[in-house]
Amino acid sequence: MEENEISGIIVDAAIYIHKKLGSGLLENVYEVILAKLLAQKGLHVQRQVSIPIEFEGEYFEEGFRVDLFVEGKVIIELKSVEKIGPAHKKQLLTYLKLTNTKLGLILNFGSAVMIDGIDRIVNNL
Repeated sequence: MEENEISGIIVDAAIYIHKKLGSGLLENVYEVILAKLLAQKGLHVQRQVSIPIEFEGEYFEEGFRVDLFVEGKVIIELKSVEKIGPAHKKQLLTYLKLTNTKLGLILNFGSAVMIDGIDRIVNNL
């Protein structure tokens, strides 16, 4: 399955969850539910994946944590904030670069309408 097909399934699931639960809950609530829905759709989902960082020849496992990593191809960063800012986008782009992943989605469940809370970030496309 390619990144675009995976991201379509993710977006559909996020919209469904947002319609059912609304906005403003904690990010981890959306994370656990989204992970379950995606797994039910047959996707391999990893939660809270550690991305190590290398500094001066040493590796540190505590570098970063990805909220959801789907099929090893799409990184999802979940938010529940009023507005996504440039720092959120830079954060996801950093994750994409460190993992050599092409596609990431920021899903902001704090948006009044879910479709307005989706940002697609690409790496080297």
